[in-house]
Amino acid sequence: MPRLLRPSLARSAGLALVAAASVAMLSGCTPGAAAPSETAAPPNASASPTPGATAAPTEEPEEPTPFSIGCDELLTPDQLYEFNPNFGTHPDYEPASAEVITIVEEDAGTACGYLNQTSGEVIEVGVATPSPKAGETRRNEAAMTSHVVPTYGTPPDIEGYFTQAGGGGVAQVFHGPYWIVIESAALFEPGDAAQLVAAVIGNLPEA
Repeated sequence: MPRLLRPSLARSAGLALVAAASVAMLSGCTPGAAAPSETAAPPNASASPTPGATAAPTEEPEEPTPFSIGCDELLTPDQLYEFNPNFGTHPDYEPASAEVITIVEEDAGTACGYLNQTSGEVIEVGVATPSPKAGETRRNEAAMTSHVVPTYGTPPDIEGYFTQAGGGGVAQVFHGPYWIVIESAALFEPGDAAQLVAAVIGNLPEA
């Protein structure tokens, strides 16, 4: 015949079972470790360069169109004689005017010298066809440093300027693609260069 548990032992066994069940339930409710969150990129991080990307091409400088003409064509002997019978082509001419030097060295133009056989005065004449950007620069400089001479021609076909410099006069004329400079100690006022300006313009090839 089976033995019956005493009431005190049965009560103790029941409490032990309840306690064990509670521990099991509590251990089952323990939260697990949180999933790692994604790390945000630093706010100042720069984007990686796109493979194959190249820098913008550097703008190439504009080149002038070289201009050449014989000195007897730029001002003919007859035109020089009409201006002053003492002038003729200078056999040993070297450019001395700052503007004429620019015409030759920077704008690939032509420079001619005409010598007064009596006084030794020299008339320098330079002609170039500068690049559009350089031509605009020459015009702006002439407008800022010289006086407008409307008698040289009608703008915009012909823009004329004159100034005194170095004891002489400097006439600058812009006609189509041409930049024309005439400088001499023999030129004292704008009208002194008018005949030469008209002769040079008339002798230039049509642009």
